[in-house]
Amino acid sequence: MKDTFPFLVFFCLIIMQRVLELIVARNNEKWLKERGAIVFGKEHYRYMVLMHVVFFISLFCEKLFLNRVHTSYWPLLLLVFFIAQAIRIWAISSLGKFWNTKIIVLPNASVVRKGPYRFIKHPNYVVVSVELIVIPMLFGAYLTTCLFTIFNMMILSIRIPFEEKALSSLTHYQGVFQSCNRFLPKL
Repeated sequence: MKDTFPFLVFFCLIIMQRVLELIVARNNEKWLKERGAIVFGKEHYRYMVLMHVVFFISLFCEKLFLNRVHTSYWPLLLLVFFIAQAIRIWAISSLGKFWNTKIIVLPNASVVRKGPYRFIKHPNYVVVSVELIVIPMLFGAYLTTCLFTIFNMMILSIRIPFEEKALSSLTHYQGVFQSCNRFLPKL
């Protein structure tokens, strides 16, 4: 239980980060809709949100109620977490007003192909996938790691094709990203 305080601080910081991201997303959504953007994927979005909420509940409960302790390789995991955060900030800032947690497409808008989007189609999904593994592993919450890696794969198997279809229907997404992989950069 001696590492409970660092866990609670880390946990609260991540929650605050997510709340700030939702505020940015809401402002960007308003800006996009004022310019005629269309929202896609409302059906699966609620499940994605639910998965993330339950992830934090699971992490909190597994850590505190099952008395999980941080791993001996936590410095490496923390480094991976900080690298993921840098990529998250890079991805969000590269998309600017077009970044959102929802699928919102502005018809005929120029497709962003800068920042990490020069190398892969979905850097933010890579970051989220890494976080869902690394964050619980930092604190020995292996059950949460396993469950939410699977849940995330299920959600992304729906979300990504849906997002790509929406972007392709209203922008030049296919042409811009035809030589780019979804998750791993081409070598």
